[in-house]
Amino acid sequence: MDFAYSEKVKNLYRQISDFMERDIYPHQQTYRDQLAAANDPHHHVEIVDELKERARKQNLWNLFLPDTEYGAGLSNLEYAPLAELMGRVTWAPEVFNCAAPDTGNMEILAQFGTPEQKQQWLIPLLNGEIRSAFAMTEPAVASSDATNIQLSILRVGNEYVLNGRKWWISGAGRPRCKIFIVMGKTDPHNPDRHRQQSMILVPRDTPGVTVVRSLPVMGYMDNESHCEVLFENVHVPASNLLGEENSGFAIAQARLGPGRIHHCMRSIGAAEYALELMCQRANTRVAFGKPLGEQGMIQDWVAQSAMEIAQARLLTLKAAWTIDNLGKKAAQQEIAMIKVVVPEMLTNVVNRAIQVFGAAGLSDDFPLALMWAHGRTMHIVDGPDEVHKRAIARTLLSQYQQK
Repeated sequence: MDFAYSEKVKNLYRQISDFMERDIYPHQQTYRDQLAAANDPHHHVEIVDELKERARKQNLWNLFLPDTEYGAGLSNLEYAPLAELMGRVTWAPEVFNCAAPDTGNMEILAQFGTPEQKQQWLIPLLNGEIRSAFAMTEPAVASSDATNIQLSILRVGNEYVLNGRKWWISGAGRPRCKIFIVMGKTDPHNPDRHRQQSMILVPRDTPGVTVVRSLPVMGYMDNESHCEVLFENVHVPASNLLGEENSGFAIAQARLGPGRIHHCMRSIGAAEYALELMCQRANTRVAFGKPLGEQGMIQDWVAQSAMEIAQARLLTLKAAWTIDNLGKKAAQQEIAMIKVVVPEMLTNVVNRAIQVFGAAGLSDDFPLALMWAHGRTMHIVDGPDEVHKRAIARTLLSQYQQK
């Protein structure tokens, strides 16, 4: 395995690093001020549009898409260090049009969408003109088992009719969210539980679609918004079906594989940023007659954090390499591992940084409290830790069964 950066990646890495130093870090307070002034937690902050224009002019745009027709043509391994850089600031990925859930939605639209669906929805997403949401999780069932979902998608003539309730639908509360990709059951009695589901495109303004509320995350009303959405007799044309009927589960798996790598690399970037903040604070804050950085306990936290970040990064790069070279199925074990290892690492590192900052670490004067809240959600999103550990264990145990 070779994780060395190609010349193309080295160049992009330098460009993004320079962009972050020049245009992202100095505007973190601008972002907070503009969001507060709008008095709307889901306001589209003006500085983001300004920086998006700059990023696009520099061709730092849609870097996540391996399809050269629509994106930069980077492999997962090539994109990984770039995602890490963007992940250092929570809102930075949107500046480069590389923010979830749009990234995963664009990937499956590019892979499974019809020419008409691509023209209507993929192109505006690629241009950064609109945003999207992915509606799978439901409040009434354990959605960690995706075969449990109950939203009904019933074929009636040339239409599908949707009925059900979803929640934790990221981005649904933002004004620019114009399209939902909804997963539900078209064939609930199919004996194959993985062939009961379909995915369908539902414009946000379709009659019967109601965004009930936005859910706080660990007390934060996230700008991205995480909503409960009700679908009541929602009629959409049959042509809105994404892929084939009853292929929804397979499409979800195609979406989640690379998406988990993206999530993990962004989380590694956040952890690296938290470590930098911790070191800066430890070097400048004096307690009991000497800088915190000279205290043995603090040195242990710094060293432990650096080792955990490096280990998580290497495992994630291995997962990216495996997907690129051997395919998604061969990478299942590594993807499951990073989805457990990285959130644990992130919350550990940020937690130590908060301790070094003391009471200030709990405030919104610094990004650590928000980073911890996002890190804690990573233990659940795209499958909770326990589901991934179960998959890892079952794979290993099966290898040692007596034949």
